[in-house]
Amino acid sequence: MKEWMPLRSLSGFIARRRGLAMLAVLAAAICIAGASGARAETSARDVAALTRAKLIYIATVRKDGNQSTAVPVWFILDKDNRLLIQTGPQSWKAKRIRRGSPALVWIGNSAGPAFIGRAEITTDPAALAQIESDIPRKYLLARVGFSRPTQAKFDAGKICAIRIAPMRDLPDGFTSQPGTRAPALKAANSAAAPPPSSAKPH
Repeated sequence: MKEWMPLRSLSGFIARRRGLAMLAVLAAAICIAGASGARAETSARDVAALTRAKLIYIATVRKDGNQSTAVPVWFILDKDNRLLIQTGPQSWKAKRIRRGSPALVWIGNSAGPAFIGRAEITTDPAALAQIESDIPRKYLLARVGFSRPTQAKFDAGKICAIRIAPMRDLPDGFTSQPGTRAPALKAANSAAAPPPSSAKPH
């Protein structure tokens, strides 16, 4: 005669199975979230250079895919070693970044270590607060009132904040060349991209 599991044991067995299933679903969700939220880490080379640097030189990508002129700007780093800068909302870099342009960054000077990063206009309160507090701390001119960022200026739309997450280092010796093709945000895309139609065979 077949033996039946007592009701209490059966409910405990079902609860354990449900618990294991939920753990499996949670683990899968964590893995998916980790994969989708993955981002490139700032290289040790760049962290060291950014720690010492007072300025970065930043260029964006024009609609034709070419580099803009690199300009020097003040910057600070957030806790994830992403760069935070301030600019006018109608500046060319703000306009280009708003439409999806990456940022080309040279650290320290126009011939310094270079990387390409994902750039965005941010209204994150923590980022704005850090810019307001840390820019004057780092730069004397801001402390005495020159281009000093304030929450009132952000609120009034007089300035905006840009956050740049480094994606990959560019080769040593990579220099700013306005009007020439900008490198791709991802190396694989760069390798797969067809040459411009104006390119001549070597």
